[in-house]
Amino acid sequence: MKYTEKDSKDPIPVRLEYSLTKSVGKFSAATLISRISGLIREAVIAAVFGAGRVTDAFYVAFRIPNLLRDLFAENALSAAFVPVFTESLTKKSKENAFRLAYTTVNVLLIFVGGIVILGMVFAPYITKAIAYGFTEEAGKLQLTTTLTRLLFPFLLLISLAALCMGILNSFGKFFIPALAPTGFNLALIAAGFLIAPLMPKIGAEPIVAMAIGALIGGFLQIFIQLPQNLNRGLRYKPILDLKDPKFKKIISLFFPVTFGLVATKVNIAVNTFLASLLEEGSISYLTYAYRVYTLPLGLFGIAVSTVALQSFSKEAALADKSKLKDTLSRSLRLVLFLTIPASVVLIALSRPIIKLIYEHGEFTSAFTSATSDALILYSIGIFAVSTVKVLASCFYSLKDAKTPMRISFLTVASNIALNLLLMRTLRFRAFALSASVAAIINATLLFFLIGKKIKLDKLQLCIYSIKVVIISIVMGWVQWLVYCKLEGVLQPEFLYQVIGLFVSISVGLITFFVLSKIFRIEEINLIGKIWRT
Repeated sequence: MKYTEKDSKDPIPVRLEYSLTKSVGKFSAATLISRISGLIREAVIAAVFGAGRVTDAFYVAFRIPNLLRDLFAENALSAAFVPVFTESLTKKSKENAFRLAYTTVNVLLIFVGGIVILGMVFAPYITKAIAYGFTEEAGKLQLTTTLTRLLFPFLLLISLAALCMGILNSFGKFFIPALAPTGFNLALIAAGFLIAPLMPKIGAEPIVAMAIGALIGGFLQIFIQLPQNLNRGLRYKPILDLKDPKFKKIISLFFPVTFGLVATKVNIAVNTFLASLLEEGSISYLTYAYRVYTLPLGLFGIAVSTVALQSFSKEAALADKSKLKDTLSRSLRLVLFLTIPASVVLIALSRPIIKLIYEHGEFTSAFTSATSDALILYSIGIFAVSTVKVLASCFYSLKDAKTPMRISFLTVASNIALNLLLMRTLRFRAFALSASVAAIINATLLFFLIGKKIKLDKLQLCIYSIKVVIISIVMGWVQWLVYCKLEGVLQPEFLYQVIGLFVSISVGLITFFVLSKIFRIEEINLIGKIWRT
């Protein structure tokens, strides 16, 4: 079955919307597999290690290379590379585009490889700077330093994996790249069960196994994508053409994006430092909640922005402003339609969701309560973070990386200020709330500034958002009522928890579907048609 414009009266170009939504569907399906395996990974870590000294050390150590990961992996590199690589594919040839890719991979090997070496050498100073509060507990900072040294090479592996992903995305391939992180998750799950018990035999803490698993997972993320890259004719070549105008264009985009992300990463570093001064477990509560929060963010927000970046880049290369406007409008509608109800689900059912995923082994009901609070506050900003990613992708495709950079400076400052203001009263909860407020500020400013480049119908989008918010709130209220009724009937065992959540979410989704029909939300029809194809 093929869907055409005759199938709908939607004023938006339907065939293009169908293509966008279908690509998002493929990306989301793969991401769902990846994120579910990621939640299993976190559940394994929680069950094996609980929430305390060793998990705080591991998450801080892993966060350190991750502070640089977005610069050379999913965000800055992709934002700079994909538009230029897509432009080469569109206006020149595959050979020309591949030559650009060879130069980029060789620069990564040299530059990021050097950062990895420096990071391993100066790990003691880095960990002390970012988690000074750990010095108060004997051995905690030393363990964090050991884990940091082991995890730094992950930065190079994930950067190369991200480049593989960017190349495939530019060819319109989204499923396999989005599936690749599953290899990373499976490696950590295996490490928790198979390698951790062996660590004491060699005089190492069991948590060290998770660092080893992360490195294995980094290799797997590359190898999962290699076949599709090879099928498109990509072969490694020692080409390093730094004078290539296209490579210079990547660099010109890369640095503004990087500066914006550096501000964000400084924010994360400051937040980690501040959270390390709070009660033990604070970092773990935030981390466990963040993992759940990123499930809808990856399924919908990142999915739409990743697919949209390829479309934006192609339309910008062809100077087709009309089609670019349509794609941006469709992308924003789609991301709001998907993320607003997802936020409400996590808010309405935060406690049972956290209990189902994490409350096993060493993870107690007190940990569940604290993590649930953080999840609620994080979830408020899901729609905003997703909107920022879509709007920023549009700016990048237009070769404007400075506007998102400037806005990021402002939002980072507001985030840190809110944390300092609220952390004494809200404790760790302040960090989740501040992140959401900062994201809403970022999305609002970018939304109005994009109007200087593309004339969107802002009023129509605002009315659309209000409709989706109303429908989602009713859905969440229904889900909460259903779960409360079931909780008093069902047994507390794991299977009954699954049944309770499944029924509650299902009834809520049916409510959402019916109300979307009543409010004439066109996206519900489009998704239904894709489901049937």
